[in-house]
Amino acid sequence: MRTYTYGGTRAAIRTLPLGRQGSGMSSRNLEHLFNPRSVALIGASDRPHSIGATVMRNLLRGGFGGPIWPVNLRHAVVAGCEAYPTVEKLPQAPELAVICTPAATVPDLIAALGARGTRAAVVISAGLEQPAPAGGTLADAMLRAARPFQLRILGPNCIGLLVPRIGLDASFAHVGASPGSLAFVAQSGALTTALLDWARGRHVGFSHFISLGNAADIDFGDLLDYLGRDSTTRAILLYAESICAARKFMSASRATARAKPVIVVKSGRTAASAVAARSHSGALAGSDAVYDAAFRRAGILRVDTLRELFDAAEILSRWRSYRGPRLAIVTNGGGPAVLATDALTRGGGKLAELGAESVRGLDLAIPGAPGRANPLDIGGDAGAQRYLAAVDVITADPGVDALLLMHAPTAVASVREIATACVPRLARGPRPALVCWLGAGASSPGDGLPEASMLPSYSTPEEAVGAFQHVVRYHQSQALLLEAPAVTPEPGRPDIQLARATVAGALAANRQTLTEPESKAILAAYGIPVVETRIAREPRDLGAAARDIGYPVALKILSPDITHKSDVGGVALNIESAEELERAAAAMLQRCRESSPAARLEGFTVQKMIRRGGAHELLAGIAVDSTFGPTIVFGQGGTAVELIADRSLALPPLNARLARELIARTRIHRLLLGYRESPAADMAALERALVSLSQLAADVPEIVELDVNPLLADRDGVIALDARVRLERTSLKGSERFAIRPYPVELEESARLEGRAIRVRPIRPEDYAQYKRFLSGCSPEDLHARFLSTFRELPDAEIARLTQIDYDREMAFVAEEPDAPDGTQTLGVARVSTDPDNQEAEFAILVRSDFKRRGLGRLLLAKLIRYCRDRGTAHMTSSVLSGNRRMLGLGAALGFTTRLAERGILEMSLDLRAGAQPRAGTAER
Repeated sequence: MRTYTYGGTRAAIRTLPLGRQGSGMSSRNLEHLFNPRSVALIGASDRPHSIGATVMRNLLRGGFGGPIWPVNLRHAVVAGCEAYPTVEKLPQAPELAVICTPAATVPDLIAALGARGTRAAVVISAGLEQPAPAGGTLADAMLRAARPFQLRILGPNCIGLLVPRIGLDASFAHVGASPGSLAFVAQSGALTTALLDWARGRHVGFSHFISLGNAADIDFGDLLDYLGRDSTTRAILLYAESICAARKFMSASRATARAKPVIVVKSGRTAASAVAARSHSGALAGSDAVYDAAFRRAGILRVDTLRELFDAAEILSRWRSYRGPRLAIVTNGGGPAVLATDALTRGGGKLAELGAESVRGLDLAIPGAPGRANPLDIGGDAGAQRYLAAVDVITADPGVDALLLMHAPTAVASVREIATACVPRLARGPRPALVCWLGAGASSPGDGLPEASMLPSYSTPEEAVGAFQHVVRYHQSQALLLEAPAVTPEPGRPDIQLARATVAGALAANRQTLTEPESKAILAAYGIPVVETRIAREPRDLGAAARDIGYPVALKILSPDITHKSDVGGVALNIESAEELERAAAAMLQRCRESSPAARLEGFTVQKMIRRGGAHELLAGIAVDSTFGPTIVFGQGGTAVELIADRSLALPPLNARLARELIARTRIHRLLLGYRESPAADMAALERALVSLSQLAADVPEIVELDVNPLLADRDGVIALDARVRLERTSLKGSERFAIRPYPVELEESARLEGRAIRVRPIRPEDYAQYKRFLSGCSPEDLHARFLSTFRELPDAEIARLTQIDYDREMAFVAEEPDAPDGTQTLGVARVSTDPDNQEAEFAILVRSDFKRRGLGRLLLAKLIRYCRDRGTAHMTSSVLSGNRRMLGLGAALGFTTRLAERGILEMSLDLRAGAQPRAGTAER
């Protein structure tokens, strides 16, 4: 970890595992669960095949170094160890308790353990969904008993946990686990025990092996927070059936995935029980697709099988450096080449194109080879020297990002000689590589070579290509986390009040569906172009509406009960005259009354007929998932949208870069880029429309479905021809529904310093270039005097990360001068990083060198204090060089105390629970 200092403080460069309100206790007290000094087993037994006996046996055989205390009401000795009748009789408070007694006893046991001082428990007992005497379930009573003591609970109804490094096997698994660097977390108990068998046979070791069970307290988010900071864990593997506390999960995942691989198998891809939604957007936003979107946004690699889970972890640990997705294949047979190419194409991979220089090099190096293209077949009689010649040429090609070397056994070439020659060259070559030894089975021809461990090795082309695809998808998700979005002009502020008033009026009239004109009015309020539309309540009003708009027109039925108007004959297009309009209206009324006799027909809408040859019919919308909240849906539109099923989803909030990535995951994206004589669509306009829908989802929480279909797109921009909005009453704010907290506009403030207008606001991803200029405005001398360590230039990836923060986990306030002569200038940045439990926040401030001594540091620190106090943070701290008198003086003026932390460094600290207000702060809300 690189540690830098802002304003003389150590720190806020790396994303720390931070906390937020509403996320539970997160990783608090989990060190007692995973690194205890003593263990008590409540329900320990000598009865053969009982859970109490199995757990006791596992605890004793695991090699745990601390005391193990069995608790049993009736026996003084269990498994040869002195037993104790109750928790109160234990010699001291156990750091970890394991409970496998009947469900009804668990709440009282948790209360007794908490009172003794225990802070972590594994509840193996099942049946806690039963009613409790005091109301609720036994699980509710258990949590109520634990809460006063902040006692953390794994389970109930779980297998337990294993930490092989310390010899802890607090489970009733039938086999143990070997020490290693993979952490595995699963919801399924049966799968947990089966996987232990699988791993044992393949010599796979674990840092932690955890069964979540019903996850009444500790969940995926808590464990990701803890394991993300654990130095013994290099990758985290998850088996998930469902996710709860989506915002905590997303925050923990995004923080952890930046530090180490997080790989997941999520069951339930084909959930047949999903409830059909009413609109196109809702029908397309299936639950599994939302999980896909969530994992992608969080930087988590999703795989389909448990085997792929470990394969992905293995290749990510061995892959040297990622250059890109273009794969070159060298093989001694056409069949393996075809299989590898098919697998790569099916997975959406890219086959590298060899350059002219490489083709010439192959002509010289391998004159008799059958091919010169990728995949490169060098002939069935190829030996070590021919392979080496091909490898040298291919790995020098700038169009190649990685190399797959495959060999099928033949009688004319020794596979061991080929491996001995090629493995060292590939392991240390200019391109990352992997090998496939067809027919090798469990052993590899490269076994025993010093470089063999550096090179991923497989026995089939499909396995090798699949592993490479894991690398590509993982690094694509990582790039998305750190992508620096292009700076684009800010769109006009939406008319939030108009949108909210429209929704409020409909709900006041007990309507859950907006009319088409109302829906379009909301889109227009958010800057999305809409076709001109008039309402005609009676057929006699149609002529006037059409004359106002101008022929040709389109006619649509107006009904709150008809969702898809085309399905019931409720749409007529290309109407050129009043007579044609009258006939179309009469026929439409008759069709709708026959097909939907119960529907309320409230008239018609007349809209301008848009004729834009070559325009693409698209779908854009909002759908709300029960777990992850609002999602943005995009894809090919039209009446057959469900049958075409070309769509992608993303979790809001979106910016232009994320909107672009959402569009790129559809098949129609290639058509939007232009083809043959058809020009490209205005992609910027399409991105703005999707970003506007994202903002609308945050501003108007009553919107649970929004369907824009079709949204026409061509080189002249986008225009919404039809729209539908469904509503539900809610007490939530829009952003509270989001799995990822959107930009907190409510934290923006204005101030004046020395007559200059200053804006203080949260940092945004679009600040990348401005932030880089800001850092360049700090002189080397000033940086050296203020920072604990100096650097020539901050890496671009670090700047991207600093501007793309998770607003639930950290905060950075930018002080900028919007009216500066050379454009908006950043004058200072204040950053605060909070621990997962919101107890301690480490802050840092940096003011541009030419803007010091003007009160900006004071203004920013006061802003941080208000922010932390509003979030309920307990303490603020900062490490400051002892010679940084200005920073120490500023802290003292605002109520901070100091203590010596280490030589030359003082720690400033402010207890926010004391209620002291900052004595300065000129910002105006």
